[in-house]
Amino acid sequence: MKVLVINCGSSSLKYQLLNMQDESVLAKGLAERIGIDGRLVHEVPGRDKHSVDKPMPDHAAAIAIVLDALLDATVGVLKDKSEIQAIGHRVVHGGEAFTKSALITPEVEKAIEDVSDLAPLHNPPNLTGIRACATNMPGVPQVAVFDTAFHQTMPEKAYLYSIEYALYEKYKIRRYGFHGTSHMFVSAEAAKLLGKPIEQLKIITCHLGNGASVCAIDGGKSVDTSMGLTPLEGLTMGTRSGDIDPAVVSYLMEKEGLNGQQVNDLLNKKSGVLGLSGVSSDFRDIGTAAKEGNKRAQAALDIYCYNVAGYIGRYAANMNGVDAVVFTAGVGENDTYVREQITNYLGYLGVDVDAEKNSQRGKAMDISKANAKTRVLVVPTNEELVIARDTKTIVGGK
Repeated sequence: MKVLVINCGSSSLKYQLLNMQDESVLAKGLAERIGIDGRLVHEVPGRDKHSVDKPMPDHAAAIAIVLDALLDATVGVLKDKSEIQAIGHRVVHGGEAFTKSALITPEVEKAIEDVSDLAPLHNPPNLTGIRACATNMPGVPQVAVFDTAFHQTMPEKAYLYSIEYALYEKYKIRRYGFHGTSHMFVSAEAAKLLGKPIEQLKIITCHLGNGASVCAIDGGKSVDTSMGLTPLEGLTMGTRSGDIDPAVVSYLMEKEGLNGQQVNDLLNKKSGVLGLSGVSSDFRDIGTAAKEGNKRAQAALDIYCYNVAGYIGRYAANMNGVDAVVFTAGVGENDTYVREQITNYLGYLGVDVDAEKNSQRGKAMDISKANAKTRVLVVPTNEELVIARDTKTIVGGK
C-alpha cells in the first residue's frame, strides 16, 4: 500500500509518499510560496534533489504539481496516480471531538471547520489541503491525524483553566496541547530503547524545535502538556512568547495602541528567542552569536533552557516520579548545548548525562551515564510515519 502524507501550511505543502509494506519513504518534498509564485523541491532517496519554479495560485494547483513530480518519467516514482491508495493529513486542531485519527467524511470536515477559530493559522490550510486532494484524486480515501488527539487523555485538573466555568462550557476554552503525534511516537520508541512496556513507564518528552512543547506521559497516556488552547502557551519558542502574565496583553494594547490581532501577532511571530535575542529564531544563529559574546543571545538561550527544565520538574512532581526524559525535534535531536544546559538542572531527579554520548546528533540513543537513576534519551521524531500508519490502519490497506 502506498500512502501520501500531506501537511499543509498557509503558503506551503510538505509531503511524503511511503510504501507501507516496509514503511520506506519513496519520495518527499516541499511546495512553497503558494499563492505568491510557487516553488517545488522534490526528493527521492538516492537521487539528486529536483527543484522547479511553477505558478501555484492555490493548494489545488500545488497538489497537481506534486502529482506531476511523483509521476514524472525522470524524477518520479509512480507510473499512475491510482497507485496512491490513501492520503493522510496532519490536522492541527481537533478540539474535543476527536480522541483519535478519523476517516475524512463531510461530517469530519465540518467538525474540523467548527474548531478553526481555535487554530486560525493551521486548520484552514489543513482543510484546504484535504479539499485540494479530493479535487485532484477523487475517490481516494483520506484520513485526518490530529495534533490534539493524543492529549485527550488529560484529566480535568490538567486541562481546565481557572476561569469562569461557563466560558469553558460555552466556548470550550481549555488546554488542548499540540505535537501529540510526535509525543506519542517518541515515547513509544523510548520504551523500546529502555526495554520496558510503556504501560510501566513515566516519561517526559521534550519536542524542541521552532515550536516547542513538553508532555507528561504516564503509562503511555498524555496526562499534561505545555501548549494550551493554542500553540502559544508554554515554553519560550522560536518566535512565540510562551507563558506570560495575561495582563501583558491589555497593557500592550493600552501603551502601544495595539488591537487584539496585533498583540497576537507580536506574541506569536516577534517574540520568543527571536524577540529576546534580536538575532534570529534559528538556534544555530543564536548559538553562534552567544559564542561571539552577544549577551542578549546568551540570555535567550538561558531563558529557553531554564523554562524547559522548569516544565520537566513540574511534570516529574505531577506524576510523582519520572523514568526517562526524551529529547526530540530539530533542537532536541541536534543541539547538544541546549540538552546539556537543560539536563544540568535535573541532577535532583537522578539525571546524569555522559558528555561524550551527548555530543552525538540526530540518532536514537540513551545519553545517560551507566548508573544514572533517570535515563535521558534522544529519539528522532517521525510524525509522517505515524500519520501513514494511522491512515493504513483506518483505510484497511496492506
